[in-house]
Order: sequence, then C-alpha cells, then structure tokens
Amino acid sequence: MSISSPRTPNTLSDDDARLESLGYRPQLNRVLGLFANFAVAFTYLSPMVGIYSLFVLGVGTGGPAYVWLTWLPVLGMLLVALVFGELASHYPIAGALYQYSKFSVGPRYGWFVGWFYGIALLTTVAAVDTGVVSYVTALCHNWFGWNFDPTDHWTILIITVGLLVIQTSLNITGARVMGRVAQFGVYVEIVGTLGIAIILAVHGFHHGLGFLFSTQQVQHAASNPLGLDFGGHWLTGAALIAVLAPVYIFYGFESAGDISEETKDAGRQVPRAMRWALIWGGVSSFILIASLLLAMPSGSNPVGSTIEGGGVPFILGQLPSWLQDFLLLLIIFAFFSCGTSVQGAGSRLVFSYARDGALPRSRWLSAVHPRFRTPVNALVAGSIVTALFVLLVFASPNHDVKFGFITYPANINVLVSLVSFGVSGIYLSFLLTVIGAIVARRRGWIAEGRFQLGRWAWPVTVLAAAYLGLMLLNVVLPTGLASPRGYFNLDWITLLVMLAVTLVGVLVFVLAHPDRGVRQHLGDAAEPDRAGSAERSRK
Repeated sequence: MSISSPRTPNTLSDDDARLESLGYRPQLNRVLGLFANFAVAFTYLSPMVGIYSLFVLGVGTGGPAYVWLTWLPVLGMLLVALVFGELASHYPIAGALYQYSKFSVGPRYGWFVGWFYGIALLTTVAAVDTGVVSYVTALCHNWFGWNFDPTDHWTILIITVGLLVIQTSLNITGARVMGRVAQFGVYVEIVGTLGIAIILAVHGFHHGLGFLFSTQQVQHAASNPLGLDFGGHWLTGAALIAVLAPVYIFYGFESAGDISEETKDAGRQVPRAMRWALIWGGVSSFILIASLLLAMPSGSNPVGSTIEGGGVPFILGQLPSWLQDFLLLLIIFAFFSCGTSVQGAGSRLVFSYARDGALPRSRWLSAVHPRFRTPVNALVAGSIVTALFVLLVFASPNHDVKFGFITYPANINVLVSLVSFGVSGIYLSFLLTVIGAIVARRRGWIAEGRFQLGRWAWPVTVLAAAYLGLMLLNVVLPTGLASPRGYFNLDWITLLVMLAVTLVGVLVFVLAHPDRGVRQHLGDAAEPDRAGSAERSRK
C-alpha cells in the first residue's frame, strides 16, 4: 500500500479549502490533533467497557482459549479501517459513513447508511450509560453505605439521565473539551487494562501460560458453565459463538472520521487514528483478558467457579478493598468517556445529515453555537432520543411473549433487544459503506487523499466486505433461544429490531423525501469530471 500527497492539504487553511471544495462552509472548530482524534476513537472502542461487560460470555462460551479469538475481529476490522481511511482521507467531512456512501453511490444509498449508523450510535450511548449503573451503585455502597438496586428501573433511569446531562453539557462546550475527556479516558484505559494486568501478575497468577490454550471442556454440555451444548466441537462450534465477545468490542474507530472537520490535517491524521485505535485496542484487550484468565481461581472448575462468582468482580475481589474502589472509579470513568465519545460522534453525524437537509427540522438540527462552535441542537436532540430509549427498561415482560413463530423471552427488558442493534446496525452500516466503496471504484473513482491503498485497494476492500458479511451473519443468525448464539441475539429478536429500524427508515424516507436535499450536496470541485459522470450514472 502507498501513501502519497499529490495535492491534499497539511495546513489548517487547506483543510478548510478541501471542505469548501466539497461544497461546505467550515463551521466547526478545528482544534483536535492526532492524539485527541485517536483518543475519541479509542475511548469509543473502549477495551475496558467491552471486556468488563462481556468477559463472562466470552469465557463461558469459549473457555480460556477464547482470548486468541481477539485477533480475528481486530484483523478483520483493520481491513475495514484501511478502506475507511482511504475514504476519510479523500472526504474529510463530519458524518463519515453517511458522507462516504453518499459520494460513492448516491443520495438514497447514503441516507440509509446514515440512518442505520445513527440509530446504532444512539442505542450504543444508551447501552454504555446503562451499563455503568451497577458500578456506580457498588461504589456508592462502599463509600456511603447506600444500597441502591442496580436492576431497579428507576435507579437505572436516574443514573443514566444524570450521566447524559453531564456528557451533553461537556460536549456542548466544545470539541477541545470532548478531546480532553477522551484523552484522559485513554490514560484511564491504560491503567485499567495494562495496570490491572500488572497488579494481578504481582498479586500472583493461579495458572501457567498453557492455561490460555485450554478450553476447559466448555464445548461439552456436561461441563459448560452456562449449560450450552456445542456438540463437543470447539473450533467449529464454541469458537463461532465465543468470537462474538470481541466482535462486540472492536468498532468505534470510525468515529475518528465523524470529527474530521474538527481535526487538523484530517486527510492524514484520521486514517492513522483509525488504525492506531484498533491496533492498541487489540493489544490492550488481549493483555487484560489473558491476565484475568490467569488470575482465575485454581481448582477442578476454574471457569465455572468464576462465572458463578460473578466474573470480573469475582476475580478482582482478591485485591485489597481500597484498590477495588480505585478500580471501580476507573471503570466508571471508562464508561463515561466511552459514552461521551459516542455521543460526540453521533451529534456530528446528525449535524452532517441535517446540513444536507436530510432530516426533519434540519435547519434547527444543523445550527452551530456561535461561541462553542458545536452542533448544540444535534447534541440535545440525540440525548433526548437516548433518554427515551432508556425508558424501555420499564418494558420487561415476566413471561414469554409470542409473535407468531418468534418468542420474546421473559425478564428481558426491551432496551436489551434494542441494544442488540448497536452491534448489528454497526456491522450493517459498515458493510454497506464498504460495498459503496466497491461500487465507486468500479465506476472509476480514484482516491486522491494523503492515504491511499494503491494496488492493494481491490483485495483489501473485497476481503473487508467478506469479513463484515460473514460476521454480520454470525451476529444475527437465528438459531433458537436455547442455542449458544441466543445469548447474544435472542434468536429472532435482533433481526426483528433490524427490520423495525429499516421499516421506520423507509417510512421517514417516503414521507420526507430527504434525498432531495442530499442531491444538492454531491459536488466535488476537486474532481469535476468524475463527479459529473458519477452523478449522471446515479440518475
């Protein structure tokens, strides 16, 4: 692959000049450097949030050997990051996937990519902010003796809305503040991953390195701690499900592109930030997972006793109480910075959408604060939608609900089913964006940004599409509530949510005709001939 710089800018004024050549007036505050851009992407990916949330499912479905599956989504998404990096370098615009797809294929296609991606971002904020509730209540108990029930609906709502208010307020005050929260979040992630690994090692591992290559017979129903049956097959059974634990972690790097208009030398720095977020996310995740596995108790059934004890809190429970409280603080801030970064990225997508007239009340949503130069209304609207999503925790049937051949399981609140779209929707929008890149390349599109794939463009793009397609299938494939995959997608429920989001999008599209506004923002003055021919082919 090659990186060249035929004409793309490396100065602040040239960044804005490139934006203007794409038909947009610079409105946001370009204050973020490489590290701040990387920090937003890395804290969105957040190894701490992902591992502390999914460790039990990973080790319960794949045993200790599941740690090696970490590298599959890292390598697969690295291919995707290379494709996105080339697009981000050529189109350094807020809104990332929406803008890439709009220019690659056309306004309708781009609008639906943005729709899926936007809903996924909003549900991700809800998932992250509700996920921190148990840690907040635990810390309140340790410090103040308060006994809040982390499963109580009102407790979840109050803590989540409180977090949303703080996150929205910080994001409103400017990209520089968002960047600083993310940068501090990176340091927290370092302490919470590499630091915890060192602390656990000093405290004493209970297993040798060979333990990481064992399955502890989780592929057999009789010895699986979650009661799952893989028919005795690990590689072709347990591993296919266990890989979903890291799959649910390794995305978010694309948010580096969402904040392109606030990043200096975006055409060069955004692709680097995407790659770095993935690579360092993979390294830190692998080290933390391996350390947690080696720190599990010894005995005849280490996996079962760990899961029965509660997973990560059970492992960390061997540490001194003051250190446990310190770790709780780190975990809480990791969730907080992750939610802040996702919200910031989502607001830039809404701003980019609205600036093209692609949403109802577009003029209001695209307004930029004259002092802070942030899309204030987009941030407020996004936080309100997220809060409405959180209300779904109150909808939790106490018995199985039948929809024809589909069963909604008892005691699963509706927010959990919607949150499943936070992953499937991301993979769907990623896949559609990569397919759009293939379409554009077949039409003769040539990358002219600072980052180019050169002769590797076709194989990388095709492999990226293949990875996304296969993993999306693995995420959504309905195989029964009693199947191991049902732990992740609730059988048909994830597909049903995807269908519902699609139908609502079709309804909005038919009633509002948002593509009419998008059609007015397809020009690229830097490549008038190709832009014109591409537009003619779209019509």
